[in-house]
Amino acid sequence: MSEFTLTRLQQQIINRYQKGFPLVAQPYKAIAKELAVTEQQVLLAIESLDQHGALSRVGAVFDHKKAGASTLAAMAVSPQQLDKVAAIVNQFEQVNHNYEREHEYNLWFVVTASDSDALEQVLQEIELLTGLSILVLPMEASYHIDLGFNIDFSSSTVTEH
Repeated sequence: MSEFTLTRLQQQIINRYQKGFPLVAQPYKAIAKELAVTEQQVLLAIESLDQHGALSRVGAVFDHKKAGASTLAAMAVSPQQLDKVAAIVNQFEQVNHNYEREHEYNLWFVVTASDSDALEQVLQEIELLTGLSILVLPMEASYHIDLGFNIDFSSSTVTEH
């Protein structure tokens, strides 16, 4: 593991834009204006956060049922193959994120597609490429959790995973 130090700009981006991301044609320019930096500095700060694994995603959270079809999915992957299989899953633009869990089904991910047929096709392609079965866990009830974290950066060294 290596370490990197978050810049003040990176800290501001993390704390200010977990919610309230500018919904304008040029959001990074709006962020730059608010933080009194250039758009290029904002983009470089975000790119560095991503490269160091400190950023999971930049994107909207929306009601998947209104936008198409989605499901939570899980796979039982041998520990030796976990990184390889996760990399295959991550190749699909329909995969929002994935994460490891301590369970027989240790790789979990969310897939969103335009409709149920497209969703099924993505799941089948992942199974074909990985040689593993997918446990499909469709949402039965929707809960809105307005989650955000105000992070104390008094110790700004982050360990890279």
